Amino acid sequence: MGEYIADRRRAAELTLRQLAELTGVSNPYLSQIERGLRRPSAEVLQQLSKALRVSAESLYVRAGILDPEDHTASSVEMALLADTTISERHKQVLLDVYRSFVAEDAASLPEPGAVAG
Repeated sequence: MGEYIADRRRAAELTLRQLAELTGVSNPYLSQIERGLRRPSAEVLQQLSKALRVSAESLYVRAGILDPEDHTASSVEMALLADTTISERHKQVLLDVYRSFVAEDAASLPEPGAVAG
């Protein structure tokens, strides 16, 4: 994750200090993320995605927040991850509940080609 962010930062021709200014994240914290010493929160990833002009979803997948098997994150998932008013732990719980509902509903759908009766 950190190496990818560092690569994107260099590709954007930004110094670590410039990225810190753009994101509102401290320079030492960004340095720790790039070196793999810290795991960024969803909020920090959101800020990084804007500053580096990459999709937040791709950063969430790289960080292990979203499952890469999901074709695309839903707007519900993206809204939860972007919400700054709840904790990371609460976000994960809400995502787990939401995904369980989606899976439950998908399992209750009739098989394609089945005759309703």
